[in-house]
Amino acid sequence: MIAYRDLIAADRPAITEFLKWIPEFAPDELPVAEEVLDDSLDESHESGYYTIVAVKDGCPVGYVTYGNTPLSKGNWEIYWAAVNPTEQGRGIGRELMYRAEEAIKGLGGWQITLETSSTPLYEKTRRFHMKCGFKEIVRIPDFYDRDDDLVIFFKKLE
Repeated sequence: MIAYRDLIAADRPAITEFLKWIPEFAPDELPVAEEVLDDSLDESHESGYYTIVAVKDGCPVGYVTYGNTPLSKGNWEIYWAAVNPTEQGRGIGRELMYRAEEAIKGLGGWQITLETSSTPLYEKTRRFHMKCGFKEIVRIPDFYDRDDDLVIFFKKLE
């Protein structure tokens, strides 16, 4: 059985460990993901980050980090989302996204954007976002690197 709750400091080692096994997380991205996790541990949410964790048998198996877009009243962003490869395909990612959406609505948000890469490595990620109801709205060519566009997805919350 999977439980969902806010991030606690004890979750960080397990999350950073399973991120190493997800091909979409490049080695240079891991320190950024870790920094965002650390920032979201601040219970005052002064950093602007919130994180929901999926836990199985007391161990984190997935998470989603989101926050209000600076200078925006109702737009929120999904910054990071991942599920341990051993647990993928079981609906955990969709449930994390749903819970983030509900939390965002509860905090006054009315829409969500998220960003990803256009490379073939991220095809599965882009399909996942579309299955969660997001629509691709923008591509900025060669943003991350040559032949690696920034893809921005959008979802209006009901």
